[in-house]
Amino acid sequence: MRKEFVEYLKDLPINIRLANIMEYPIHWKDSIEILFVLKGNIKLGVETETYTLKEKDMEIVNPNEVFWISAGDEANLVLILDIDPGFFEKYYDDARDTFYYTDSSEDKAQEDETYYALRRFISILLYEVISKIDDYEDAIEENLLNLMYHLLNNFHYLFYEEESLKDDEYQLERYHRIVKYLSNNYMNKVSLQAIADQEFLSSQYLSYKIKDVFGLGFNEYLNQIRVEESTKLLLDSDKSISEISEEVGFSHVRYYNKHFKLHYNLTPMQYRKKNKLSNKELESMKKITYFKLNDALPYIIYYIEDYERYDYDNRIIKLDVDLNKESIEEFKRPNLIDLGDASLLLEEENRYILKEIQKEIGFRYCLIDKFFSADMDIYRGKNHRFINWTRVENILDFIKEMKLFPIIKTNGVERHILDDFIENFSNVYDTNAGDWLNKDIDDLDSHMLREEISSVYDTMYMVPYILYNYIHKGNRVVFKMIDEINKETVLDNDTFFGGSGLFTSNYLNKPSFYAFKFLSLLGDEILDKGDGYIITKSDIGYQILLFNPIEIDEDVVYDRKTQEKSQIRKISINLYNMEEDFQITKYDLNTSFGSVYDKWIYLGRPERIDNEHWSLLDEYVHPNVSFYYGKKSPVFNILTKVKSNGAVLFTLNNVLT
Repeated sequence: MRKEFVEYLKDLPINIRLANIMEYPIHWKDSIEILFVLKGNIKLGVETETYTLKEKDMEIVNPNEVFWISAGDEANLVLILDIDPGFFEKYYDDARDTFYYTDSSEDKAQEDETYYALRRFISILLYEVISKIDDYEDAIEENLLNLMYHLLNNFHYLFYEEESLKDDEYQLERYHRIVKYLSNNYMNKVSLQAIADQEFLSSQYLSYKIKDVFGLGFNEYLNQIRVEESTKLLLDSDKSISEISEEVGFSHVRYYNKHFKLHYNLTPMQYRKKNKLSNKELESMKKITYFKLNDALPYIIYYIEDYERYDYDNRIIKLDVDLNKESIEEFKRPNLIDLGDASLLLEEENRYILKEIQKEIGFRYCLIDKFFSADMDIYRGKNHRFINWTRVENILDFIKEMKLFPIIKTNGVERHILDDFIENFSNVYDTNAGDWLNKDIDDLDSHMLREEISSVYDTMYMVPYILYNYIHKGNRVVFKMIDEINKETVLDNDTFFGGSGLFTSNYLNKPSFYAFKFLSLLGDEILDKGDGYIITKSDIGYQILLFNPIEIDEDVVYDRKTQEKSQIRKISINLYNMEEDFQITKYDLNTSFGSVYDKWIYLGRPERIDNEHWSLLDEYVHPNVSFYYGKKSPVFNILTKVKSNGAVLFTLNNVLT
């Protein structure tokens, strides 16, 4: 008997196994089976197609699809997940008539986010089965449900035949309906005209569209279904070839033989002789070794490190902090911001942004470019004694109001203009304006970003990037005030294009803004610092900054290398010698709070932000802030989590202060 009936785990609609597969002869199952290659490679035949699956590759085998597996590598290790389609049917009526497809046609076909998410779902299910922690049955069902909708939305077989159907729900339903009808009626006399009438289409148009969607003509597609279904009768019954031909809907055995050979390069009789085995012979040919599921954990940890239930209690990081401890060094806050082109500050909206930055962060120095450009109405002729400084003075007044020391780029500017600038503004401000032109930014230990566009600049990756550079490497990275758009900028929406600003060009705070804000809220004295944390002291209290200590190099920032996801950190902080009562403020920065980019993705990546989108984004553009009271005590405990690429800041302010 070639059909295998899956024995699911007790009270759960899944079974999961870890196996080395040398040979698994032709068979079929009543389950949805997902194969996930953890090591080595295997060869897989599904109906009329053959694939080679290597490490990290996945394949979905639908219920009652005929398939076989053989070893491509003797040391292979494969995770086998079987899902009861009846579970999916509880939530989606057409679950049994919906087929899924994974793309194994090219080497890098499975490297996008949809496949990462699929691996993660399976890894979570494996972990829950192994760990059996509280309410694991509920967690399995919840993740199975999420997996089902992920499959429906990303791996529906029609998406791979015709990608455009993904965005056309009506057409998707139509062709799903047609396939469902053919799958359930292939054994009968089926006509293109009858289906066209049902769909209120002309037969000619429907014929064209079926060819376009399925890559096969109507009769070719129908006969392929018949041929594939016939293999089960050939292997699992004693019916004659003629009887099978009639049962699957062929009008004559000659046509059956012709179409079967077209797909399998064998006649039905040859196929039966080659593959039909007794149950005893079938079992003897199986060469499969099963292993404990725990053996799979090292291969899938990457996908579950940030899963909130993963090894929860055993991953607590303990920090002991003596508040009476002497400081170990001085903390240097961020002190330099790149304002970009000077003309930006002629616009009131950009001035508002700089006011916001200075209120929240308070930089000391600002780098300014194109201060002497035509946009500033400066006449450059050498024979003209008078130079118009009106716009320049307006900007300088504002910069001084912001309590910033300007560092002005002078590349390519004529000497007589610089001399006139120094003479004029030294008198206006009663200072040596030449200091603004000659200040060496290297004196500020600055680390300048490359003038490149990068999609990473919009994301939460910037939080550990900035914090790690400041705290662990001593690199004082310098960001721009706002994303600048020029004629070379490639835009596909009005908000995100990969600029290195603290704000988007339409004035939304980016995660990098909050990374700098957290640094600015730290005290002047460092009490302690270590792997992913720093503790400081100020006149009004203490500050504790926690983050994921991952070094994100520039190859990641500029999209030349993939950054592996960091894990969630659960941290327990014991504060000793807390001799006063404190007002404690917690700032939590993560993908849910403080990342306008992630919220934008959640909203479907709208090309243009309308008022409704704006209000939704504005709600989540800030970190989550909470307050509570810290009572004076010998040992005060703070328990918190730092999410992937996130950061948490605690400020403990003396109540009396």
